[in-house]
Formats: sequence, structure tokens, C-alpha cells
Amino acid sequence: MKKTIALLALLAAFPPLSTDMYLAAIPLLGDKWQQPLAIVNLTLICFFVTYCGFLLVYGPLSDRYGRRPPLLAGLALYVGASLLCAIADNVVMLILARTLQGAGAAAASAIVFAICKDLFAGNLRQRVFIQLGIIVAAAPMIAPIIGGVIIESLSWRWIFVLQALLGVISALGVWSLNESLTVLNAEGLKQVFRSYLRLMNNRPFFLLTLALACLGIPFFAFIAVSSEIYITGLGYSEKVYGYFFAANASAFLVAPLIFSRMARHFSLGRLLPISYLGVLLASLPMTNSFFSMPYRLVVPMWLLTFFFSFGRPPGNNLILEQVDRDAGAASSLMVFFFFITGACSMWLISLDWYDKVAVLGWLGMASATTTLLGWWGINRLFNLKLP
Repeated sequence: MKKTIALLALLAAFPPLSTDMYLAAIPLLGDKWQQPLAIVNLTLICFFVTYCGFLLVYGPLSDRYGRRPPLLAGLALYVGASLLCAIADNVVMLILARTLQGAGAAAASAIVFAICKDLFAGNLRQRVFIQLGIIVAAAPMIAPIIGGVIIESLSWRWIFVLQALLGVISALGVWSLNESLTVLNAEGLKQVFRSYLRLMNNRPFFLLTLALACLGIPFFAFIAVSSEIYITGLGYSEKVYGYFFAANASAFLVAPLIFSRMARHFSLGRLLPISYLGVLLASLPMTNSFFSMPYRLVVPMWLLTFFFSFGRPPGNNLILEQVDRDAGAASSLMVFFFFITGACSMWLISLDWYDKVAVLGWLGMASATTTLLGWWGINRLFNLKLP
């Protein structure tokens, strides 16, 4: 079981491994190719757009043909695209290669939650989600530090070589894993894709998915703009930026541990609003220029990340509890909305704002308010099944 959870954690970590590791290179590439941030950040935005689109493809395919075949195909595409990123000699080629990389990475995220639903149930699945959250927390902590060291000692290109190697390791692990889906969906592929229509008619599932997806908006915006703030704006090196980003990501490790302890004494219905209200309150200081940099960003963003991570694993489990079939499609749709809202926030924060830290704060307040009101209304309307 430990090996299976380790493999699932590696697959779940593909988005942060594919983005956080090279964030420190964004200002460098902008200077090298004489491109503004809005253009270089397309290497992030296009990754997530295709990533989101292919999430909707891999989920139904995994329900029809099993989890392993589409997952192996996606990992093969990811490895090839990573190597193309490594040899890119202009921003257009890197954007195109990152677009393909997103299409491959989507297989891991789309199917990993479906495998969890196949193998585990109820409270056990929630504990597994928490374990995955703790393990995956190491990725955004370690990835930017590794990326900063690679940039200073070798070249940004070697970051993508390392990502290709991680893709190969993941593929070998999936190859040795037994198929988790015991009963394949016998419907034709066209009918399988209709599962999305069934899921959208499942109002508790669909509305919860939309409401909880909003909470990630400020965090994705932070990913897109953090290197510009710390490196270009404040003058820190790529390596020091990696330390700042890793310190922020440490909240991903702390939050699930605290949640797992509190879950022994309090119901999920009481704990989830703490997450949403915490994001709202943590966003407030970033909107006030009275606080000096970098503390105006460092401390509130750590708290925002903590409360965001506090509620995300049990929130994912709660969403999946609302479905009894189409687990692969449900997993894909859930992750799709989470990352497509994130991609929109990345585009928004890349615009020429005068005070991007304040914009981060306002995004956090708006998203947390939406999620909090959505959670309250949906739970009241449908009396949600709480694991």
C-alpha cells in the first residue's frame, strides 16, 4: 500500500513539478528573449489550458479502457514534450512544447483521484487524500529550490530534462501497478463522454465543484507573479526566490497534519468553513500598502496557502462522495474546473497592474467569499453527504 500511495503522490504532484520547478527562470527568459511577462507567462497559461482540456478526455477514457492505458499514453507524451521544452530556442517553441506537456500531465491528475476511488472508500479514502496532500506538499517546497540551483549551476534547460526523467519513473511505476478498475464501462466512447452531462445534472456535485474551484484563484495568481515580484521587483536571486517559494509551500505540509488532528474531534461541516474564512482573512493585509515588503506578501500568503490547503483534500473527497458512478469523469471534471479558474487568474495577474500584491489580496477575498457562500447555500439546499 505504501508503494501505491507513493506512486499516486508522484502522479498528483505533476502540476507543481511541471510549474514550480521553472518559475525562477521566467524573468531570465523574458530578458533573454526580450519578451514581456504577459508573453512569457503564456508558458504557464497554455500549459494549464491544454491540461484542463485533456482532463476531460482522459477521465472517460479511463472509465472505458481502464486506468493504466490512457495514463501510460499521457506519461509518454509528457516525457516527449519535456524534452522539446529542453531544446526550445525561442518563446514560441517553448509555449508550444509546454502546451503538449500540459496535455500529457493531465493524464496523471485526471486518473489519480479515480484510482483512489477504485481502491479506497469513505473515511479511508479521506485519510489517503490527506496522506497524498502531505506527501505532495514536498513538491512545491523542493521544486523551486531545485530549479534555482539548476539555473545557477547548469541551465534552465536541465529543469525539463529532470521533468522528463520523473515522467519515465512514473511510467515504470504505472506499468507495474495492477489495473484498479475491475468493471469497465461497456458503453461506446460517445456514450461514455455523455457521463459529463449526467454529472452536470448532479447538482450537488456540480455546484460544489464550481464553488470549491474558486478557492484556488489567488494561489494560482501567486504562482504566475511570484518570480516577477521577488526577482524583478525586489531584486532577489533565483536561488533566494526558491527559498521564499519553498517557505510559502511549507504551509501545504503543515495544514493537512493539523486538519487530520482536528478531524478527530470536529465534523467536516465545521472544519471546511474554517478553511474558506481563513483565506478571506489572510487576504486582507495584502490589499493594504501600509505593510512593508516583503512581509506584506510573505506572511499573509503563507496563511492563505495554509487555509487553502487545510480544506482542499477533504473538499475533494466531499465532491466525489456526491457521485456513485462515472468516477473517472467526475475526477476529471473536478480537477478541470479547479485548474481552468487557476489559468484565468494567471492571465489576469499577468496584466500591467500597478500593485500586484494588492490584486492578489482582492482576488483572495473575492474567491473565498464566493466559496464560503457557495458551500453554505449548497449544504443548506441539498443536505450534502458528509464522509
